[in-house]
Amino acid sequence: MNYWETDPEFAERFAHFAFEEVPHEEGQQLDEVTRHMAILAALLGCQGLDEFKTVLPRALDAGVSPVMVKEVVYQAVDYLGIGRVRPFLDATNGILVERGVKLPLEGQAATTMENRLEKGIQAQVDIFGDGMNEAWKNGHINRWLAQNCFGDYYTRTGLDLAQREMITFCFLAAQGGCEPQLIAHAGGNMNLGNDKAFLVKVVSQCLPYIGYPRSLNAIACINKAAESRA
Repeated sequence: MNYWETDPEFAERFAHFAFEEVPHEEGQQLDEVTRHMAILAALLGCQGLDEFKTVLPRALDAGVSPVMVKEVVYQAVDYLGIGRVRPFLDATNGILVERGVKLPLEGQAATTMENRLEKGIQAQVDIFGDGMNEAWKNGHINRWLAQNCFGDYYTRTGLDLAQREMITFCFLAAQGGCEPQLIAHAGGNMNLGNDKAFLVKVVSQCLPYIGYPRSLNAIACINKAAESRA
Protein backbone atom coordinates (compact mmCIF):
# COMPACT_ATOMS: atom_id res chain seq x y z
CA MET A 1 0.00 0.00 0.00
CA ASN A 2 1.37 3.38 -1.04
CA TYR A 3 0.26 5.78 1.70
CA TRP A 4 1.54 8.73 -0.32
CA GLU A 5 -1.36 7.95 -2.69
CA THR A 6 -4.05 6.78 -0.25
CA ASP A 7 -3.19 8.89 2.82
CA PRO A 8 -0.97 11.74 1.63
CA GLU A 9 -1.46 14.05 4.63
CA PHE A 10 -0.65 11.27 7.09
CA ALA A 11 2.30 10.09 5.00
CA GLU A 12 3.75 13.60 4.88
CA ARG A 13 3.62 14.17 8.62
CA PHE A 14 4.75 10.66 9.63
CA ALA A 15 7.65 10.62 7.18
CA HIS A 16 8.80 14.05 8.33
CA PHE A 17 8.64 13.06 12.00
CA ALA A 18 10.12 9.54 11.77
CA PHE A 19 12.74 10.12 9.09
CA GLU A 20 13.71 13.77 9.49
CA GLU A 21 12.75 15.25 12.84
CA VAL A 22 13.50 12.34 15.17
CA PRO A 23 16.83 11.13 13.67
CA HIS A 24 18.20 14.66 13.52
CA GLU A 25 16.95 15.99 16.86
CA GLU A 26 19.79 17.90 18.50
CA GLY A 27 21.31 15.88 21.33
CA GLN A 28 19.27 12.73 20.56
CA GLN A 29 21.18 11.31 17.62
CA LEU A 30 22.60 7.79 17.42
CA ASP A 31 24.87 6.22 14.84
CA GLU A 32 22.88 4.48 12.12
CA VAL A 33 23.74 0.91 13.12
CA THR A 34 22.75 1.43 16.75
CA ARG A 35 19.59 3.32 15.78
CA HIS A 36 18.40 0.63 13.42
CA MET A 37 19.20 -2.18 15.86
CA ALA A 38 17.16 -0.41 18.53
CA ILE A 39 14.23 0.10 16.15
CA LEU A 40 14.29 -3.55 15.03
CA ALA A 41 14.29 -4.69 18.67
CA ALA A 42 11.47 -2.30 19.51
CA LEU A 43 9.39 -3.58 16.59
CA LEU A 44 9.86 -7.11 17.87
CA GLY A 45 8.78 -5.93 21.30
CA CYS A 46 5.61 -4.22 20.07
CA GLN A 47 4.88 -6.95 17.50
CA GLY A 48 5.14 -4.57 14.56
CA LEU A 49 5.78 -7.28 11.98
CA ASP A 50 4.74 -5.33 8.88
CA GLU A 51 6.86 -2.34 9.91
CA PHE A 52 9.76 -4.70 10.75
CA LYS A 53 9.65 -5.94 7.15
CA THR A 54 9.86 -2.31 6.00
CA VAL A 55 12.68 -1.33 8.35
CA LEU A 56 14.89 -4.42 7.97
CA PRO A 57 16.09 -3.63 4.41
CA ARG A 58 16.89 -0.06 5.50
CA ALA A 59 18.81 -1.44 8.50
CA LEU A 60 20.85 -3.75 6.28
CA ASP A 61 21.57 -0.87 3.91
CA ALA A 62 22.66 1.24 6.92
CA GLY A 63 25.31 -1.29 7.94
CA VAL A 64 23.52 -3.68 10.31
CA SER A 65 25.02 -7.02 9.28
CA PRO A 66 22.93 -10.16 8.71
CA VAL A 67 24.62 -11.69 11.79
CA MET A 68 23.60 -8.71 13.93
CA VAL A 69 20.02 -8.91 12.69
CA LYS A 70 19.82 -12.62 13.45
CA GLU A 71 21.26 -12.07 16.94
CA VAL A 72 18.58 -9.44 17.66
CA VAL A 73 15.85 -11.86 16.57
CA TYR A 74 17.30 -14.85 18.43
CA GLN A 75 17.66 -12.95 21.70
CA ALA A 76 14.08 -11.71 21.44
CA VAL A 77 12.87 -15.26 22.12
CA ASP A 78 14.02 -14.95 25.75
CA TYR A 79 11.97 -11.79 26.31
CA LEU A 80 8.99 -12.36 24.02
CA GLY A 81 8.75 -16.12 23.59
CA ILE A 82 8.88 -18.09 20.36
CA GLY A 83 5.12 -17.62 19.94
CA ARG A 84 5.71 -13.95 19.18
CA VAL A 85 9.11 -14.21 17.51
CA ARG A 86 8.60 -16.96 14.93
CA PRO A 87 6.95 -14.65 12.34
CA PHE A 88 9.88 -12.23 12.65
CA LEU A 89 12.45 -15.01 12.16
CA ASP A 90 10.57 -16.20 9.08
CA ALA A 91 10.41 -12.63 7.73
CA THR A 92 14.12 -12.10 8.41
CA ASN A 93 15.09 -15.30 6.62
CA GLY A 94 12.92 -14.38 3.66
CA ILE A 95 14.41 -10.90 3.31
CA LEU A 96 17.98 -12.15 3.69
CA VAL A 97 17.47 -14.83 1.04
CA GLU A 98 15.92 -12.27 -1.31
CA ARG A 99 19.07 -10.17 -0.89
CA GLY A 100 21.31 -13.11 -1.77
CA VAL A 101 22.49 -13.96 1.74
CA LYS A 102 23.30 -17.65 2.09
CA LEU A 103 21.72 -19.35 5.10
CA PRO A 104 22.58 -20.59 7.61
CA LEU A 105 24.97 -17.83 8.62
CA GLU A 106 28.28 -18.59 10.30
CA GLY A 107 27.68 -19.96 13.79
CA GLN A 108 28.03 -17.60 16.75
CA ALA A 109 27.57 -20.02 19.67
CA ALA A 110 30.28 -19.63 22.32
CA THR A 111 29.16 -22.16 24.93
CA THR A 112 28.61 -25.90 25.12
CA MET A 113 25.76 -27.77 26.76
CA GLU A 114 28.22 -28.54 29.56
CA ASN A 115 29.39 -24.98 30.35
CA ARG A 116 26.35 -22.86 29.42
CA LEU A 117 25.28 -22.44 33.06
CA GLU A 118 28.75 -21.40 34.19
CA LYS A 119 29.18 -18.98 31.29
CA GLY A 120 25.66 -17.64 31.72
CA ILE A 121 26.26 -16.88 35.40
CA GLN A 122 29.44 -15.04 34.45
CA ALA A 123 27.55 -12.94 31.90
CA GLN A 124 24.99 -12.04 34.57
CA VAL A 125 27.80 -11.05 36.94
CA ASP A 126 29.48 -8.98 34.24
CA ILE A 127 26.24 -7.05 33.70
CA PHE A 128 24.63 -6.87 37.12
CA GLY A 129 27.42 -7.50 39.62
CA ASP A 130 28.65 -10.18 42.00
CA GLY A 131 25.21 -10.60 43.56
CA MET A 132 24.27 -12.70 40.53
CA ASN A 133 26.73 -15.46 41.44
CA GLU A 134 24.10 -17.22 43.55
CA ALA A 135 20.89 -15.97 41.89
CA TRP A 136 20.59 -19.07 39.71
CA LYS A 137 19.97 -21.16 42.83
CA ASN A 138 16.64 -19.41 43.57
CA GLY A 139 14.45 -21.91 41.75
CA HIS A 140 14.46 -23.61 38.37
CA ILE A 141 13.33 -20.52 36.41
CA ASN A 142 16.30 -18.55 37.74
CA ARG A 143 18.51 -21.47 36.69
CA TRP A 144 16.94 -21.47 33.24
CA LEU A 145 17.47 -17.70 33.07
CA ALA A 146 21.19 -18.17 33.75
CA GLN A 147 21.83 -21.11 31.47
CA ASN A 148 19.37 -20.43 28.66
CA CYS A 149 18.87 -16.65 28.40
CA PHE A 150 22.40 -15.69 29.36
CA GLY A 151 24.34 -18.91 28.70
CA ASP A 152 22.79 -19.72 25.34
CA TYR A 153 22.27 -16.20 23.96
CA TYR A 154 24.14 -13.41 25.77
CA THR A 155 27.41 -15.32 25.36
CA ARG A 156 27.07 -15.54 21.58
CA THR A 157 29.38 -13.56 19.36
CA GLY A 158 27.96 -11.16 16.79
CA LEU A 159 26.92 -8.57 19.40
CA ASP A 160 28.78 -7.45 22.51
CA LEU A 161 27.22 -7.33 25.99
CA ALA A 162 26.45 -3.61 25.79
CA GLN A 163 24.61 -4.09 22.50
CA ARG A 164 22.72 -7.06 23.93
CA GLU A 165 21.62 -5.08 26.97
CA MET A 166 20.51 -2.25 24.70
CA ILE A 167 18.28 -4.48 22.60
CA THR A 168 16.89 -6.15 25.73
CA PHE A 169 15.95 -2.70 27.01
CA CYS A 170 14.12 -2.11 23.72
CA PHE A 171 12.27 -5.45 23.87
CA LEU A 172 11.03 -4.62 27.36
CA ALA A 173 10.19 -0.98 26.72
CA ALA A 174 8.24 -1.74 23.57
CA GLN A 175 6.11 -4.58 24.93
CA GLY A 176 5.10 -2.69 28.08
CA GLY A 177 4.05 -4.17 31.41
CA CYS A 178 7.63 -5.10 32.29
CA GLU A 179 8.60 -2.05 34.32
CA PRO A 180 10.48 -3.92 37.12
CA GLN A 181 12.58 -5.72 34.52
CA LEU A 182 12.96 -2.52 32.50
CA ILE A 183 14.36 -0.68 35.53
CA ALA A 184 16.75 -3.56 36.21
CA HIS A 185 17.97 -3.66 32.63
CA ALA A 186 18.31 0.12 32.51
CA GLY A 187 20.70 -0.34 35.42
CA GLY A 188 22.46 -3.19 33.60
CA ASN A 189 22.91 -0.94 30.60
CA MET A 190 24.41 1.76 32.78
CA ASN A 191 26.81 -0.77 34.31
CA LEU A 192 28.09 -1.51 30.79
CA GLY A 193 28.52 2.13 29.80
CA ASN A 194 25.12 2.71 28.17
CA ASP A 195 24.44 5.73 30.36
CA LYS A 196 21.20 7.60 31.01
CA ALA A 197 21.72 10.00 28.13
CA PHE A 198 22.33 7.11 25.73
CA LEU A 199 19.19 5.26 26.86
CA VAL A 200 17.09 8.40 26.43
CA LYS A 201 18.43 8.64 22.88
CA VAL A 202 17.43 5.03 22.27
CA VAL A 203 13.89 5.68 23.48
CA SER A 204 13.70 8.86 21.40
CA GLN A 205 14.69 7.05 18.22
CA CYS A 206 12.17 4.26 18.87
CA LEU A 207 9.28 6.59 19.74
CA PRO A 208 7.71 6.76 16.24
CA TYR A 209 7.48 2.96 16.30
CA ILE A 210 6.17 2.34 19.85
CA GLY A 211 4.25 5.55 20.62
CA TYR A 212 4.33 8.08 23.43
CA PRO A 213 2.90 6.11 26.41
CA ARG A 214 5.49 3.34 26.32
CA SER A 215 8.24 5.83 25.53
CA LEU A 216 7.34 7.99 28.54
CA ASN A 217 7.14 4.88 30.74
CA ALA A 218 10.60 3.88 29.55
CA ILE A 219 12.00 7.32 30.39
CA ALA A 220 10.50 7.03 33.88
CA CYS A 221 12.22 3.66 34.32
CA ILE A 222 15.54 5.10 33.15
CA ASN A 223 15.18 7.88 35.72
CA LYS A 224 14.42 5.37 38.51
CA ALA A 225 17.46 3.31 37.60
CA ALA A 226 19.64 6.42 37.57
CA GLU A 227 18.26 7.62 40.91
CA SER A 228 19.06 4.27 42.54
CA ARG A 229 22.69 4.73 41.56
CA ALA A 230 23.01 8.25 42.96
